[in-house]
Amino acid sequence: MSYAAIARNNVAVVTGAASGIGLAAAKHFASLGMKVVLADLAGDRLQAAEAATAKIAANGADDVAAIATDVSRPDEIVALARSTRERFGHVHVLMNNAGIQPGSSIFGPLENWDAVIGVNLWGVINGSRIFAPAMIAHGEPALIINTGSKQGITTPPGDPAYNVAKAGVKVFTEALQHELRNTADCRVSAHLLIPGFVYTALTAHGRTEKPAGAWTPEQTVDFMMESLASGDFYILCPDNEVARPTDEKRILWAAGDIVENRPPLSRWHPDYGEAFQSFLAGKKD
Repeated sequence: MSYAAIARNNVAVVTGAASGIGLAAAKHFASLGMKVVLADLAGDRLQAAEAATAKIAANGADDVAAIATDVSRPDEIVALARSTRERFGHVHVLMNNAGIQPGSSIFGPLENWDAVIGVNLWGVINGSRIFAPAMIAHGEPALIINTGSKQGITTPPGDPAYNVAKAGVKVFTEALQHELRNTADCRVSAHLLIPGFVYTALTAHGRTEKPAGAWTPEQTVDFMMESLASGDFYILCPDNEVARPTDEKRILWAAGDIVENRPPLSRWHPDYGEAFQSFLAGKKD
């Protein structure tokens, strides 16, 4: 049912659409004949993304709109929903994808925590809460895609604010899908996109060429579309370095910290490094 929402003349709203996965998704939706709203911070990047997407759209600029939006501000998401409705009508696909990663540490600047959680977590929560009621009410197939991260599942050390926000996205999206599937006559489904290593402005860190191990945003969106067609909730993307079996073992090990009562983040604990490597290799203790 969810894939039926992705159809010619249906409407897609993508946040964080000025670059990376968001722009790749916006272009892909436009290539399928959908009307597309690109939401991101105001600026040249958003205008360039609008122009690039319009070149692909069936009816050019008539099918594409760029709406400057700070997703950390609920009032701006309300305005985004209103403007979309006035321009194109019902929304069938909402992709809460906007994200930032300025870096953080446990005792580092509070403004980094506020910014990351405001965009990466509250942007997803507020986007879903503001758009979903109307998506349910119009009664047509619709879907909400929330962009999470493997860092929100295995929570590696190094950027705790990002991990906390993305862990929240996972938990929220699971709860959202539970709510939707238990809502009478609801034809909306939620999905959690979990990218692998993707070469975007967020991950470039000064690099000007894609690392061999990274996927392109377009590869990630292609995988997302295949997973949606299969009805997957967890869209766990591989990349050129990490195959799905490795991701599965890393996730299982992280969950095992609780079950086995190991120290938190034991994968990076000196007393458990060898055990983790043996587990990853499929060896028995």
